[in-house]
Amino acid sequence: MRHPINRRERLIETYRKKAEHYDLTSRFYPVPGYPQSAQRARAVRALDLHAGDTVVEVACGTGLNFPLIERAVGVKGRIVGIDLTDAMLARAAKRVEANGWSNVSLLQVDAVEFGFPAGIGAILSTYALTQVEGCAQVIANGAAALSTGGRWVVLDLKIPDRTPLWLTRLGTAIVPTSGSLDEWIMRRPWETIHTAMQECLDDASWTELCFGTAFLAVGTGS
Repeated sequence: MRHPINRRERLIETYRKKAEHYDLTSRFYPVPGYPQSAQRARAVRALDLHAGDTVVEVACGTGLNFPLIERAVGVKGRIVGIDLTDAMLARAAKRVEANGWSNVSLLQVDAVEFGFPAGIGAILSTYALTQVEGCAQVIANGAAALSTGGRWVVLDLKIPDRTPLWLTRLGTAIVPTSGSLDEWIMRRPWETIHTAMQECLDDASWTELCFGTAFLAVGTGS
């Protein structure tokens, strides 16, 4: 008898299928014509990094943000990239090797179960945290580990307010989800993230991007 696939296994399988072409396909959301690379650069700038900082990237994927972070923290800094999917981490490892970065550690782990190292300077997640059912717990765990003044930054997708359901489903059909798209829409994880950032961090800010299809959330450790 075949056992049903749980959400975690489903998410792993989804991203295994997307890993090979993720760097290319990710360019086309949230809105064609608004380069995702520019939004990623904005998120990294929001971390307010300095040379020598340690950055934890939650759901680092193929390591698309690593070059941006490396330029900010330098060779004395450190990147800890965590991801649930082995295929994504394999692509990230190839990127690290190709660039000769010796200050990057990669870990395959569920973000909800990850033990953030105490006193870290920054935490980043881009286009991934809304897929984590326990996203509020991830934010809380990270906030508890941040050094005073350290930044937690989330760049992710959302549904524009007051958008008809049929248009919402059409516009987000490219989103890789751990369940049905309708379930993701009804769960509204961006609202959970918004609330968690306000409750767990100081000076929490929220900026909607790309006609309300994405957001940038920033908070500071106390």
